[in-house]
Amino acid sequence: MYFRLSEEVLREMGQYVSRLDMGSEDLELFDAGINPAVSGNDDINRNGLKYLDDEIAHLTRVRSQPNEGISKVVPGKTENCVSMVKMLARREANYSGRGRFMSADRCHAASRYLPVNGPWQVDQMNSRTYVSQFSTDGSLFISGFQGSHIRIYNVDSGWKIQKNILARSLRWTITDTSLSPDQRYLVYSSMSPLVHIADVGSAATESLANVTDIHDGLDFSAYGDGGYSFGIFSVKFSTDGKELVAGSSDDAIYVYDLEANKLTLRILAHTSDVNTVCFADESGHLIFSGSDDNLCKVWDRRCFIARGKPAGIMMGHLEGITFIDSRGDGRYFISNGKDQCIKLWDVRKMSSNVTCDLGARTYDWDYRWMEYPTQARNLKHPCDQSVATYKGHSVLRTLIRCYFSPELGSGQKYIYTGSNDGSVYIYDLITGAIVAKLDHHMSTVRDCSWHPSYPILVSSSWDGDLVKWEFPGSEAAPAPLRNRNAHIRYWD
Repeated sequence: MYFRLSEEVLREMGQYVSRLDMGSEDLELFDAGINPAVSGNDDINRNGLKYLDDEIAHLTRVRSQPNEGISKVVPGKTENCVSMVKMLARREANYSGRGRFMSADRCHAASRYLPVNGPWQVDQMNSRTYVSQFSTDGSLFISGFQGSHIRIYNVDSGWKIQKNILARSLRWTITDTSLSPDQRYLVYSSMSPLVHIADVGSAATESLANVTDIHDGLDFSAYGDGGYSFGIFSVKFSTDGKELVAGSSDDAIYVYDLEANKLTLRILAHTSDVNTVCFADESGHLIFSGSDDNLCKVWDRRCFIARGKPAGIMMGHLEGITFIDSRGDGRYFISNGKDQCIKLWDVRKMSSNVTCDLGARTYDWDYRWMEYPTQARNLKHPCDQSVATYKGHSVLRTLIRCYFSPELGSGQKYIYTGSNDGSVYIYDLITGAIVAKLDHHMSTVRDCSWHPSYPILVSSSWDGDLVKWEFPGSEAAPAPLRNRNAHIRYWD
């Protein structure tokens, strides 16, 4: 549920503050600048999570709580939630002694304004949307459709289509895309060992494979047959743009050297499909992978050739992993699982090998066309190493993705995910509570993306709709959407 500010403040700010912040007094939030202590588990878990690692809770608060000068009421007492009006007044009065907002101050203000207003239609295709992501700086937005199309929108130019790419040698669908760090090249994958790379920096809007542009095929097949022996589910550029890392349906992780134009490494990483891979941080040394064998693994590239084994294994999911997103610090990451939950992990808790054998499950189930069995919903992994578990959304039909909210605008205070029920769910990282549910789509939301700097979230669905959600307070009303009854649910 959301509460309005006073009418005076509302007229001035034209925005909302969530109950998550208005009622945060029960959460013993401290000023990160002066109090190194962290709250006990009993205080931080009243809205969902039973236990949350104190350190990740502390780090999240450090990024999203105002400094003592801004939040101080009287000596020794601080406000847990400081209104924007007070923050501006105290900044002008130089309460902080710095004459400006610090990063945590800005995050404290921005994180309270969730992108829940709308939606506005960005695009609509007669094809399922599989991939939708902002570029690192938020100036571009990439969306990949099942019908061979990839569109790149210029966000700063009113979402104008900057590049319309017709994919080459597509098998089944676009499974993943990745934009190079310099935003010049885009790679896209499908259910084939061939990953294609297109120059998106050219002036022409239309990019037809091998007609108007050359889409080079990068062969990830160990034997160079270029056939359909396996497919690529996930592909990512390295941080320096010189390599690609990919996860495949033949249980392997691949590394491709773009400068040498050849495959340099293949590791049999899991015992089932590798659905997702990502880099742990900007160094590019650590890679996280998730598979249908229910395991998340941590790989150190510096030890790939010498060991050929993971640096660690994370157990906790009862079904396959559909997606992994890193917090960017090389330590924490989240995973979406077919056991209908998101899990938060700390790599320092990983094992060197699998210590629990779950055995064969006692129910017959396929997530592609069946509902999750009732008898499985309350099952728990006997050796769960995760830090926290978030439940409420539905992970069915396809490899649904989940993410941390941006660091710049929210201090990574939230986790958000698509869902098979056509909604986007936003969870509070610390409490585990669902703070917002965005309802619009008529089919599965496979991917969604939060702008790195502004409270704008774009959701894409198998219904072909690409829509954006913004923070409340915009004077413009959403444009009518095709026979849609869009609505938002707020949760305590």
